[in-house]
Amino acid sequence: MPGEASGPPPEIGFDQNLGDAIPQELKFRDENGDEVALSSYFGNKPVILMPVYYKCPMLCGLELNGMVRGLRALNMTIGMIAEKDFEIVTFSIDPKETPELAARKRKQYLAQYGCPAANDGWHFLTGDEQSVAALCKTIGFRAKYDEVSGQYAHAAGVVVCTPDGVISRYLYGVEFAPKDLRLAVVESGMGKVGGLAEHVLLFCYKYDPTTGKYGADVMNLLRAGGALTVLVMAGGIIWMIRRDRKSASLSESLEGVHHG
Repeated sequence: MPGEASGPPPEIGFDQNLGDAIPQELKFRDENGDEVALSSYFGNKPVILMPVYYKCPMLCGLELNGMVRGLRALNMTIGMIAEKDFEIVTFSIDPKETPELAARKRKQYLAQYGCPAANDGWHFLTGDEQSVAALCKTIGFRAKYDEVSGQYAHAAGVVVCTPDGVISRYLYGVEFAPKDLRLAVVESGMGKVGGLAEHVLLFCYKYDPTTGKYGADVMNLLRAGGALTVLVMAGGIIWMIRRDRKSASLSESLEGVHHG
């Protein structure tokens, strides 16, 4: 059909450069406008890199929302949070975007995360063309700017790195299951480099640069992913309720034995 592609053009992709080292000397601007080197986020904990752009009308917002849901589920089920257990570095692939915009996005998603103890563990960066291009090349992220729509055609996913800055694992898509996040963080924290991720979620959308819109198949995927996340979180809540009930029942039994 006109305006509907069978897949992304070769300029768009997310290659898996497992085992490659992040160029930590690269300089960016944080949400306060201060110049920071990537090295300031590495050293002690795994780092999750998120390539997005803050004015993205659809996919990046969905990806960030998906990350929030995954993070909240991690916190709810096992108490794993940003800053304590890992760092998240979200960076804009658009060199024209500003720290002011990054700060607004950070405020928005930290509010959704709802975990003040993790606030210093999620960073939103902007950078010049050279730094952005170098980091994107290292992690294998390829996007294409469309002059007509003023938007980027790109894939969605995150890169999990070891504390010393080695690419350990890729998670593709816009929904991040808590078990996948936990495994990626734990293995990266141990310095392990994981295996290749499935590409099925990488190219599961159709982008029309003449309209700047994504096709129906991505919406179906997002609905399914959202439903899966709700089920995972509901399962965690049910597990905690049952655990509390068992604990209460055990306490009552012990109290009865004591009084008897």
